[in-house]
Amino acid sequence: MNASEKPAEVKMVGCEVCLKEIPKAEARAEEVDDYVLYFCGLECYGKWQKKEEGEKKE
Repeated sequence: MNASEKPAEVKMVGCEVCLKEIPKAEARAEEVDDYVLYFCGLECYGKWQKKEEGEKKE
C-alpha cells in the first residue's frame, strides 16, 4: 500500500433497539418523518415495529 493511500473509513451507526454499533452499509433503515432509524437486523426491526403499533393503539 502506498503511503498516500488511506483505507476507507467505515461509517458506523447504532441500532435503534439494541444500540449495537454496525456498519451503515449493513444496517436496515426505516425513514420516519424527518429522520432515519437504523436496525442491526430483522429481529430488532420487528421489536421496534411492535412497540410502535402498541403506542399507536393507546
